[in-house]
Amino acid sequence: MVDSKYGVAYSEVLEILKHIPIEDYNKIPKTKIDLFETYSNKDHTFVYDPNKTLEEQNVSNITKGIIILLFRDYWATEIQRKKIIAKQNYDRMKLEEEKKAKYNGDIFKKKENTEIKKEVLKDNSNNLPMEVKREKFYKKIIKFFKNIFHIN
Repeated sequence: MVDSKYGVAYSEVLEILKHIPIEDYNKIPKTKIDLFETYSNKDHTFVYDPNKTLEEQNVSNITKGIIILLFRDYWATEIQRKKIIAKQNYDRMKLEEEKKAKYNGDIFKKKENTEIKKEVLKDNSNNLPMEVKREKFYKKIIKFFKNIFHIN
């Protein structure tokens, strides 16, 4: 099931497509038109005024996005298509840079390193180096037999 926002947007797109030249309408694949008709909100009424721009009319952002994609994919010249794709890529890169600046990953690394250092300092204060005495093999055997026979 499609979200109600998309149903409204599909209804608005269908109404807008009624006012474009038939040559442009025929460039859109029939499957896309069928998809819009299938999932459109039949209860939503939208009246398109061809004398106004799309910005001046009360259409949703989703509708504007769909119209932009239709223009890019079916009506734009090759030069226009390349410019639109370049603009979209630029906008995506800008958005990613803003996300990186906002959610900087280095903050977590620095915090993590300081926490580890604190833990190491605590552990080292409790565990001072100890001298480990290694017993020779034959002394271990002698000690074993002494323990068995209870000899001091």
